[in-house]
Amino acid sequence: QVQLVESGGALVRPGDSLTLSCAASGHTAGYATGWFRQAPGKGREFVASIGWSDSRTYYATSVQGRFTISRDNAKNTVYLQMYSLNSGDSAVYYCAADSHDSGSDASAEYGDWGQGTQVPVAS
Repeated sequence: QVQLVESGGALVRPGDSLTLSCAASGHTAGYATGWFRQAPGKGREFVASIGWSDSRTYYATSVQGRFTISRDNAKNTVYLQMYSLNSGDSAVYYCAADSHDSGSDASAEYGDWGQGTQVPVAS
């Protein structure tokens, strides 16, 4: 089991940048990590994922080119760098751990979830 804690959420303005962190503890080796988000009244949406051994990344089309996911295995931390934020990015952001080595865009593949961090984007 993996315990995950997100941080870095904040109120930002359109066009701003923000970096979220996901600190993991427990049995973290071999786990891919994903970021998902959920806006009010909407379902949970895949954002990005990164594999454990090869750090292969996948992105949702809506964030491709604006968001960057990375990991520091020595620190057991995964980051989500977000650029050119817009109102459509407003959501609670969750990180999740997938027991497979490679990440997935399917939330059902992820067995452990953090509590989420809010990112409101408003002018």
